[in-house]
Amino acid sequence: MQNIAKFWDGIAEKYAKSDIRDMQSYTYTLERTRSYLAHTDRALELGCGTAGTAIALADAVAEMVATDVSNGMLDVGRERAKTAQTSNLQLLQATAETAPDGPFDVVMAHNLLHLLPDPDSAYAAIAARVKPGGLFISKTPCLGEKITSLRVRLIKLALPLLQLLGKAPFVRFVTIAELEAAVTAAGFQIIESGNFPANPPSRYLVARKI
Repeated sequence: MQNIAKFWDGIAEKYAKSDIRDMQSYTYTLERTRSYLAHTDRALELGCGTAGTAIALADAVAEMVATDVSNGMLDVGRERAKTAQTSNLQLLQATAETAPDGPFDVVMAHNLLHLLPDPDSAYAAIAARVKPGGLFISKTPCLGEKITSLRVRLIKLALPLLQLLGKAPFVRFVTIAELEAAVTAAGFQIIESGNFPANPPSRYLVARKI
Protein backbone atom coordinates (compact mmCIF):
# COMPACT_ATOMS: atom_id res chain seq x y z
CA MET A 1 0.00 0.00 0.00
CA GLN A 2 2.84 2.40 0.86
CA ASN A 3 4.42 2.24 -2.62
CA ILE A 4 1.03 2.55 -4.32
CA ALA A 5 0.11 5.54 -2.16
CA LYS A 6 3.47 7.18 -2.91
CA PHE A 7 2.87 6.90 -6.66
CA TRP A 8 -0.58 8.51 -6.48
CA ASP A 9 0.64 11.16 -4.03
CA GLY A 10 3.24 12.14 -6.59
CA ILE A 11 0.75 12.75 -9.39
CA ALA A 12 -2.16 14.11 -7.33
CA GLU A 13 -1.85 17.74 -8.46
CA LYS A 14 -1.41 16.80 -12.12
CA TYR A 15 -4.28 14.32 -11.90
CA ALA A 16 -6.56 16.97 -10.40
CA LYS A 17 -5.89 19.31 -13.33
CA SER A 18 -6.40 16.67 -16.05
CA ASP A 19 -9.64 16.61 -18.01
CA ILE A 20 -11.99 13.63 -18.01
CA ARG A 21 -11.16 11.87 -21.29
CA ASP A 22 -14.71 10.84 -22.18
CA MET A 23 -17.10 13.26 -20.50
CA GLN A 24 -20.17 11.81 -22.23
CA SER A 25 -19.52 8.31 -20.82
CA TYR A 26 -18.66 9.71 -17.40
CA THR A 27 -21.84 11.81 -17.23
CA TYR A 28 -24.02 8.93 -18.40
CA THR A 29 -22.71 6.46 -15.82
CA LEU A 30 -22.79 9.12 -13.09
CA GLU A 31 -26.50 9.64 -13.73
CA ARG A 32 -27.14 5.89 -13.93
CA THR A 33 -25.49 5.56 -10.52
CA ARG A 34 -27.53 8.46 -9.15
CA SER A 35 -30.73 6.68 -10.25
CA TYR A 36 -29.94 3.83 -7.84
CA LEU A 37 -29.30 6.05 -4.82
CA ALA A 38 -31.81 7.04 -2.16
CA HIS A 39 -31.70 10.03 0.17
CA THR A 40 -31.66 7.67 3.16
CA ASP A 41 -28.64 5.69 1.89
CA ARG A 42 -25.26 5.42 3.52
CA ALA A 43 -22.77 5.11 0.65
CA LEU A 44 -19.07 4.22 0.40
CA GLU A 45 -16.80 4.99 -2.52
CA LEU A 46 -13.48 3.14 -2.73
CA GLY A 47 -10.60 4.63 -4.69
CA CYS A 48 -12.25 8.04 -4.80
CA GLY A 49 -9.15 9.86 -6.07
CA THR A 50 -9.72 13.61 -5.80
CA ALA A 51 -13.37 12.99 -4.82
CA GLY A 52 -15.05 14.41 -7.91
CA THR A 53 -17.60 11.61 -8.15
CA ALA A 54 -18.20 11.48 -4.39
CA ILE A 55 -18.89 15.22 -4.31
CA ALA A 56 -21.18 14.99 -7.36
CA LEU A 57 -23.27 12.23 -5.77
CA ALA A 58 -23.21 13.32 -2.13
CA ASP A 59 -26.47 15.25 -2.44
CA ALA A 60 -28.25 12.02 -3.46
CA VAL A 61 -27.53 10.18 -0.17
CA ALA A 62 -27.71 10.75 3.57
CA GLU A 63 -24.02 10.04 4.12
CA MET A 64 -21.09 9.57 1.75
CA VAL A 65 -17.82 8.03 2.93
CA ALA A 66 -15.06 8.15 0.32
CA THR A 67 -11.67 6.50 0.64
CA ASP A 68 -8.38 6.37 -1.22
CA VAL A 69 -4.89 5.08 -0.51
CA SER A 70 -3.39 8.47 -1.38
CA ASN A 71 -3.48 11.33 1.09
CA GLY A 72 -2.29 13.59 -1.71
CA MET A 73 -5.42 12.80 -3.69
CA LEU A 74 -7.58 13.19 -0.59
CA ASP A 75 -6.08 16.59 0.22
CA VAL A 76 -7.25 17.83 -3.19
CA GLY A 77 -10.63 16.21 -2.53
CA ARG A 78 -10.95 17.96 0.82
CA GLU A 79 -10.39 21.34 -0.81
CA ARG A 80 -12.93 20.49 -3.52
CA ALA A 81 -15.49 19.39 -0.94
CA LYS A 82 -14.94 22.58 1.01
CA THR A 83 -15.43 24.70 -2.11
CA ALA A 84 -18.58 22.73 -3.00
CA GLN A 85 -19.82 23.08 0.61
CA THR A 86 -20.46 19.34 0.78
CA SER A 87 -21.40 18.69 4.41
CA ASN A 88 -22.24 14.95 4.38
CA LEU A 89 -18.95 13.69 2.88
CA GLN A 90 -16.18 12.07 4.91
CA LEU A 91 -12.81 11.48 3.21
CA LEU A 92 -10.53 8.81 4.67
CA GLN A 93 -7.25 7.17 3.72
CA ALA A 94 -7.99 3.45 3.38
CA THR A 95 -7.99 0.43 1.11
CA ALA A 96 -11.01 -1.78 0.48
CA GLU A 97 -9.82 -3.99 3.32
CA THR A 98 -9.34 -1.15 5.83
CA ALA A 99 -12.37 0.99 4.91
CA PRO A 100 -15.09 1.51 7.55
CA ASP A 101 -17.06 -1.68 8.18
CA GLY A 102 -20.51 -0.32 7.37
CA PRO A 103 -22.83 -1.91 6.55
CA PHE A 104 -23.49 0.36 3.58
CA ASP A 105 -26.51 0.52 1.31
CA VAL A 106 -24.19 1.13 -1.65
CA VAL A 107 -20.48 0.57 -2.23
CA MET A 108 -18.92 2.11 -5.34
CA ALA A 109 -15.57 1.55 -7.04
CA HIS A 110 -14.91 3.57 -10.17
CA ASN A 111 -11.71 2.95 -12.16
CA LEU A 112 -10.22 0.99 -9.27
CA LEU A 113 -10.58 -2.78 -9.61
CA HIS A 114 -8.01 -3.15 -12.41
CA LEU A 115 -5.41 -1.41 -10.20
CA LEU A 116 -5.63 -3.84 -7.27
CA PRO A 117 -2.80 -6.39 -6.80
CA ASP A 118 -5.05 -8.65 -4.67
CA PRO A 119 -8.54 -8.36 -6.18
CA ASP A 120 -9.94 -11.42 -4.40
CA SER A 121 -9.25 -9.83 -1.01
CA ALA A 122 -10.85 -6.59 -2.20
CA TYR A 123 -13.98 -8.33 -3.50
CA ALA A 124 -14.39 -10.11 -0.17
CA ALA A 125 -13.95 -6.82 1.71
CA ILE A 126 -16.50 -5.11 -0.54
CA ALA A 127 -19.06 -7.88 -0.05
CA ALA A 128 -18.59 -7.69 3.72
CA ARG A 129 -19.45 -3.99 3.66
CA VAL A 130 -22.62 -4.14 1.56
CA LYS A 131 -25.78 -4.94 3.48
CA PRO A 132 -27.97 -7.83 2.19
CA GLY A 133 -29.93 -6.51 -0.77
CA GLY A 134 -27.56 -3.56 -1.10
CA LEU A 135 -25.67 -2.55 -4.22
CA PHE A 136 -22.12 -2.67 -5.54
CA ILE A 137 -21.62 -0.24 -8.42
CA SER A 138 -18.36 -0.24 -10.36
CA LYS A 139 -16.74 0.88 -13.58
CA THR A 140 -13.58 -0.90 -14.71
CA PRO A 141 -11.36 -0.57 -17.79
CA CYS A 142 -11.16 -4.10 -19.20
CA LEU A 143 -7.79 -3.97 -20.93
CA GLY A 144 -7.70 -7.74 -21.35
CA GLU A 145 -10.22 -7.41 -24.18
CA LYS A 146 -9.18 -6.90 -27.80
CA ILE A 147 -8.20 -3.24 -28.11
CA THR A 148 -8.42 -1.43 -31.43
CA SER A 149 -7.30 1.98 -30.13
CA LEU A 150 -3.71 2.52 -31.26
CA ARG A 151 -3.03 4.87 -28.34
CA VAL A 152 -4.11 2.30 -25.76
CA ARG A 153 -2.22 -0.51 -27.50
CA LEU A 154 0.97 1.57 -27.41
CA ILE A 155 0.43 2.37 -23.73
CA LYS A 156 0.03 -1.33 -22.97
CA LEU A 157 3.30 -2.08 -24.75
CA ALA A 158 5.12 0.68 -22.88
CA LEU A 159 3.57 -0.09 -19.48
CA PRO A 160 6.26 -2.47 -18.12
CA LEU A 161 8.99 0.10 -18.77
CA LEU A 162 6.89 2.93 -17.34
CA GLN A 163 6.22 0.86 -14.21
CA LEU A 164 9.93 0.08 -13.86
CA LEU A 165 10.66 3.82 -13.99
CA GLY A 166 7.94 4.57 -11.46
CA LYS A 167 5.86 6.41 -14.07
CA ALA A 168 2.86 4.05 -14.04
CA PRO A 169 0.93 2.08 -11.40
CA PHE A 170 0.25 -1.64 -11.26
CA VAL A 171 -2.44 -2.57 -13.80
CA ARG A 172 -4.28 -5.86 -14.39
CA PHE A 173 -5.42 -6.67 -17.92
CA VAL A 174 -8.80 -8.05 -16.91
CA THR A 175 -11.48 -9.21 -19.37
CA ILE A 176 -15.19 -8.49 -19.02
CA ALA A 177 -15.89 -12.17 -18.39
CA GLU A 178 -13.25 -12.33 -15.64
CA LEU A 179 -14.57 -9.16 -14.01
CA GLU A 180 -18.17 -10.31 -13.98
CA ALA A 181 -17.23 -13.79 -12.75
CA ALA A 182 -15.33 -12.25 -9.82
CA VAL A 183 -18.22 -9.97 -8.88
CA THR A 184 -20.67 -12.87 -9.05
CA ALA A 185 -18.37 -15.14 -7.03
CA ALA A 186 -18.22 -12.48 -4.30
CA GLY A 187 -21.95 -12.92 -3.72
CA PHE A 188 -23.57 -10.43 -6.06
CA GLN A 189 -26.14 -10.66 -8.83
CA ILE A 190 -25.45 -8.31 -11.75
CA ILE A 191 -28.58 -6.30 -12.59
CA GLU A 192 -27.15 -3.78 -15.08
CA SER A 193 -24.07 -3.74 -17.28
CA GLY A 194 -22.64 -1.86 -20.24
CA ASN A 195 -19.44 -0.49 -21.78
CA PHE A 196 -18.96 3.28 -21.41
CA PRO A 197 -16.89 3.93 -23.47
CA ALA A 198 -17.00 0.92 -25.75
CA ASN A 199 -13.36 1.03 -26.90
CA PRO A 200 -11.38 0.35 -24.89
CA PRO A 201 -14.27 -1.14 -22.93
CA SER A 202 -14.86 0.34 -19.50
CA ARG A 203 -17.38 -2.03 -17.95
CA TYR A 204 -20.10 -0.45 -15.85
CA LEU A 205 -21.75 -2.88 -13.43
CA VAL A 206 -24.56 -2.59 -10.93
CA ALA A 207 -24.80 -5.70 -8.75
CA ARG A 208 -27.10 -6.57 -5.86
CA LYS A 209 -25.82 -8.51 -2.85
CA ILE A 210 -27.62 -11.82 -2.63
